[in-house]
Amino acid sequence: MALRLQVKEIAQQQGLNQTDLIKRSGVSAQLMNRYWNNHMDGVRFDPLERIANALGVPATSLIVSDSDPAPESASKDDIAASEQK
Repeated sequence: MALRLQVKEIAQQQGLNQTDLIKRSGVSAQLMNRYWNNHMDGVRFDPLERIANALGVPATSLIVSDSDPAPESASKDDIAASEQK
């Protein structure tokens, strides 16, 4: 099972772009670009948590498996059920 980050999807739902999120989180533009586009070999927790805090979501909500639905296609019931697990 491959994992990916949904930083871009959640940020865009909130009307934010990479520049906005870089300013809010304080992570480097290079790191944000890698996480935004899922071009990474691994994920460091500290910057991921800073991004999550800037988005107002738990860091764990930024990590999904490739088989998970994209946030815009998931229903509120699907999201609520996954948060209860």
